[in-house]
Amino acid sequence: MPDPLPSSISGVFKQPFPEQLAFFRQKLGNLVPTARWDDMLKSAHDAGFMVAGATKADLLADLAAAVERTVAEGKSIEAFRKDFRAIVERHGWHGWTGEESKRRRAWRTRVIYTTNTATSYAAGRLAQLREGGFTHWVYRHNDAVENPRPQHQAWAGLTLPPQHDFWKTHYPPNGWGCRCYVVGARSDRGARRLGGDPGKPLPENWSAPDPRTGTPPGIGKGWDYMPGDTVTDTVRAMAEKTRHWPYELAKAYMQSVPATARDALAVAYRNLPTVADDTRRYARRILEGRDQGDTPPYRTLGLLTRGEAEKIAEMTGLDGVRLRLYDWAVDASTVRKVRKDHGNDAAERKRGQTGVRTEDYALLPRIIAEADRIEYGGLSDVGRPVVRVVKKIGGLEYWAVFEVRPKRRMLALQTLWIRGRPPTLRP
Repeated sequence: MPDPLPSSISGVFKQPFPEQLAFFRQKLGNLVPTARWDDMLKSAHDAGFMVAGATKADLLADLAAAVERTVAEGKSIEAFRKDFRAIVERHGWHGWTGEESKRRRAWRTRVIYTTNTATSYAAGRLAQLREGGFTHWVYRHNDAVENPRPQHQAWAGLTLPPQHDFWKTHYPPNGWGCRCYVVGARSDRGARRLGGDPGKPLPENWSAPDPRTGTPPGIGKGWDYMPGDTVTDTVRAMAEKTRHWPYELAKAYMQSVPATARDALAVAYRNLPTVADDTRRYARRILEGRDQGDTPPYRTLGLLTRGEAEKIAEMTGLDGVRLRLYDWAVDASTVRKVRKDHGNDAAERKRGQTGVRTEDYALLPRIIAEADRIEYGGLSDVGRPVVRVVKKIGGLEYWAVFEVRPKRRMLALQTLWIRGRPPTLRP
């Protein structure tokens, strides 16, 4: 019986598998400023992140955070485009290729999105293929792609050993927007079951370079390499660690990212509009009773920066907050508790406060990032340290109280209230 890998590339746009996420996050310690797309080619992409035309460190960090979220959380292209627009506006970035028109902007964001999701998928699958010890690799063409490339269709079903030179230049993706992929088997019979044809010959002159591109026919310029080839061992080692971690998405593989870069990415993550959107949707889903057991118990708000970790470790006496990676998070059970304790606006008015709405959860990333103060709040009912994060927004003072949970390495929201009354009636 064959032991194939999943043949669908749909995972690119859904939740990632460990090797895919490991590949992308090991690149985050090397954010490379570039003027043109071909300033960085082939295997250089295995260990570095770039967006053509992004030369400033803070801009590049924000773009990396947006792409990282796309890969790590399986976000849609529309979500990425929303974050991209906000980043461009915040940095006043002009002169980038695609800025000229709506159609060109759509094209540019699609290129960034699909290139990073497809190459991280391919690199992750390469690590799995090598780990699995498959003797037959099968080239699969993605028939769902519009306007398919004839050369890529011609390679469909090719079944070759992993050591064959073909894979060094033809392991997909093989050009911009290519969604071809490779599956593995351990016998001719297994390969046939996966759409392979062990008797299919290679096309003539398959390796002869096209004088226009310098790459073999059917391969886009700069795409004649195996994504992930130079970092397979690193990716496999990193991925193995997370198979036993129940809630580690926000922290998985980030320990190896240099601290300065990690801080920049944490701040950038909180600035993404879609993080605020998803936090609000998370609260609404819980409060509207749409949780059918498929809603995660926590919603991450991103990693603590070193400054935050130092401050909280000092005030709570928990050195682990300083020494290990923690993230801010929203606890699903707390969302229900906040509605009960602080959700009734009429009752809150008597306290000189304002009722908490689902829309207020969207402010949590900003409350943390721009906190007026962070203070020690004693111990929770179960004896865990508590910190209060306070931020004044629009004349209202938001108090977000987080409980430190060492076992999960997180600061989980314990309650939320709003001091003051709005000058006008809130909808």
